[in-house]
Amino acid sequence: MERSQHDSLSIVKRTLESNTVVAGGGAVEAALSGYLECLATTLGSCEQLTIAEFAESLLIIPKVLAVNAAKDATDLVAKLRAYHTIAQTQADKKHLSSMGLDLLKGTVRNNLEAGVIEPAMSKVKIIQFATEAAITILRIDDMIRLVKDEGQGDQD
Repeated sequence: MERSQHDSLSIVKRTLESNTVVAGGGAVEAALSGYLECLATTLGSCEQLTIAEFAESLLIIPKVLAVNAAKDATDLVAKLRAYHTIAQTQADKKHLSSMGLDLLKGTVRNNLEAGVIEPAMSKVKIIQFATEAAITILRIDDMIRLVKDEGQGDQD
């Protein structure tokens, strides 16, 4: 209980420091994923594949949220993506950009109106750190492959 209380107070502190909030429940990840998928279609070659895969990886957050709540993740995430696609493509539907998961009812709802929010500063840092970690892992994998390839060349 002490740890939960500390975490709650830390979130309130971070929210006050941030001065801005975003909708929770996977709303940011779904919106960013949809935007990046559209961006990927405008690019060519490897950049398109990389951005499309990054967009797909962002959907892990709403999927895990749904699975942890024992809900149908496939159905919920598909509905969430549909709302965010509509919000980004139709000017009169911008209010749908706050749609996130309601894990008690197993539906999609406007999480800003429902009070499910996250500090914007935290969300930005989470995405930055996750991206940097993925890039680091990819670089390490490339280095290991380079060393392995060089070693095989010497044996021949």
